[in-house]
Amino acid sequence: MLQIINMSMGFLGIQMAFGLQNGNASRILANFGADVHELSWFWLVAPVTGLIVQPIIGHMGDNTWSPLGRRKPYFLIGAVLCAIGLVMLPNAASATQMMAANVLLLAVIFLAMMDASINVAMEPFRALVGDMLPKHQGTIGFSVQTILIGIGAVIGSDLPNWLTKWGVSNEAPKGFVADNVIYAFYIGAAVLILSILYTIVTTKEYSPEEFAAFEGGKEIEHESKFSDIFKDFKNAPSQMKKLGIVQFFSWFALFTMWVFTTSALATHHFGLSPDDTHSVKFNEAGDLTGSLFGSYNFYAIFFAFALTPIAKFIGKKQTHALALACGGLGLISMYFIKDIHSLWISMVGLGFAWASILAMPYAMLIDSIPQKKMGVYMGIFNFFIVIPQIINGVFGDSIVSGVFGKMAIDYIVVGGICMLLGAVLTLFFVKSEHETPKEIEEEIQQVHF
Repeated sequence: MLQIINMSMGFLGIQMAFGLQNGNASRILANFGADVHELSWFWLVAPVTGLIVQPIIGHMGDNTWSPLGRRKPYFLIGAVLCAIGLVMLPNAASATQMMAANVLLLAVIFLAMMDASINVAMEPFRALVGDMLPKHQGTIGFSVQTILIGIGAVIGSDLPNWLTKWGVSNEAPKGFVADNVIYAFYIGAAVLILSILYTIVTTKEYSPEEFAAFEGGKEIEHESKFSDIFKDFKNAPSQMKKLGIVQFFSWFALFTMWVFTTSALATHHFGLSPDDTHSVKFNEAGDLTGSLFGSYNFYAIFFAFALTPIAKFIGKKQTHALALACGGLGLISMYFIKDIHSLWISMVGLGFAWASILAMPYAMLIDSIPQKKMGVYMGIFNFFIVIPQIINGVFGDSIVSGVFGKMAIDYIVVGGICMLLGAVLTLFFVKSEHETPKEIEEEIQQVHF
């Protein structure tokens, strides 16, 4: 268990950076002058970079070996670049004054740098669990990652709010970012570097010779072209494609929540105009968003401990379907819960969903992935995560502005419905990984007749 924790510790720092970005990117961009209907366009940076970067990094990790290891070089490179992005993103306005550049353009460049770097670091951690653990330990391996992800996300999401309580200003001068957000991003950069270094120092990856032994003496092929990624995508296991459909609806809902929660809270719960992006009340809505995101990640920690026993009792796909249903109801309930002090109720369901989304699809997936293709298939599986975010990013702003009159809470409800659809598809579309003896016997009988 200690080794599983060691190999996953870097996820704490990665998710702290991710939590800071999710909870504050919309707020930062709004501080720099972005309108609510433009936010989803700016958020397209994350899925587009993931679509490009993750399969390439997975392919490279599968087919290279360095003195540092197979996956660890990418942890380190991604961490350093992401830390730079964390420092620079909230300071884009100051950098603009020195560089005579457009502040929103510069902010998007730093956001893209962060996203690309997070993807460089994140995908190899997924593959590392598949590399290092027997497949029957996949659920516990990804559950441990989820626990560390939850801890990092709680800290990252709540850190600006904590700094406000400790006396750091949360009021943003026009065109700039509040001090509590800036300092939180500095702390996130430091934790990211330290946690990645911890994993690098404490984890020894299997050598190519050891992998060859696991694969029955067949060595991992090192000469492989990038074009093989498309062949691998074409030959992807059917289970991956079915899980991909579920992922589409799950991540469409998550993207909706991450992009539009601050605006939804500001207009629906604080009664502000959609055009108010600088007032103290708006920044309070931003702090509340970070706090709520921290809450669902906090609840996800406890649900992560429960995933393995629940999955053993009712099955992996049933566990995932139940979690997605709870998440969908949680998002929808935000419309009906008007008291901001009661919104934690919505976050409980989202915590269950988030814990499962981070663990169960991968636990169901690794049984069908060849060991030597673990990295590239984990990267390809990311297609089903980023494509719904890209679609949402393209059309989300038009829907919020044109259909819902800039009242983002209505689009949050749409996200909840999408997550409920994901739950239904999981139950009736995804194949169970482990069938009962009775089912196996029936299949044998069918073959004989």
